[in-house]
Amino acid sequence: MTASTGSFITSDGVRLQYDDTGGAGSPLLLLHGWGQTRAMFHGQRDLAEHRRVITVDFRGHGRSDKPEHGYRIARFAADLRDLSDHLSLNRFDVLGWSMGASVIWSYIDLFGTDRLRSIIIVDQPAAVAAVPWMSDAEQTSSGAILPIDGLVQLAHDIHSDRTGDITEAFVRGMFSGQPDPAVWAFVADEIRQTAGPQSATLLFDHGAQNWLDVLPRIDRPTLVIGCDGSHVPADSQRFLADRIPDAQVHIFGSDIAQSHFPFLENPAAFNNVVDQFLQRVGSRQLIRS
Repeated sequence: MTASTGSFITSDGVRLQYDDTGGAGSPLLLLHGWGQTRAMFHGQRDLAEHRRVITVDFRGHGRSDKPEHGYRIARFAADLRDLSDHLSLNRFDVLGWSMGASVIWSYIDLFGTDRLRSIIIVDQPAAVAAVPWMSDAEQTSSGAILPIDGLVQLAHDIHSDRTGDITEAFVRGMFSGQPDPAVWAFVADEIRQTAGPQSATLLFDHGAQNWLDVLPRIDRPTLVIGCDGSHVPADSQRFLADRIPDAQVHIFGSDIAQSHFPFLENPAAFNNVVDQFLQRVGSRQLIRS
């Protein structure tokens, strides 16, 4: 298994850093969530035994540049396209966790699915903000977790947060009960590497999106992963899978993981679910060919 760290310049002049591990097999891109980094997926290195695994720090996150522009989901989707161009990826699997899932939906909306072999969505609602024109049933089923005024207030608080304490408390709320101290210390440390005021701009843009119209247009094998103990309702992940043609769903019980971070809490169980899905996708393609 080979591993390398590289960087590239996006079409709007921002340098992003990535890790490229493994070699043979279909490339798998892992996309992190808001306020986090590619290091979140250190427990997924085992997936590189059978495929090429690529992780990237989005702009404003981790070791990538922290410019003052481009903090919107559509620009992050363009950055994903730029990365696939840089690495000459004409066909790849992609996993998006939390905000990373929204980046995938935006990518599909802008560029289609031609380069995608399969899609894995991890613990992300189709709509974050419960806007007034959604019915109560739509708000509940789609997994909207914040009222619109709550999203505005949260973004404002984070924009004004000079110590990082508000951001840390927000992410801490994504764990049910008391997280493993080592896991939480790692997550908290990664949070500190995110650009401050710009992260609030990104959070507001991310939270204001509604991807329900994209879901029926997804025409690639899709796995949706949720977790009973997450702040994202597990039923919202079942709702996603019901609206994506032929999608599969896997919900981790609280005995396996109980947070928004199942890949950190139980990497072996998480990796097994992902690996089995990707093997099924590969077998299906072999049969078709």
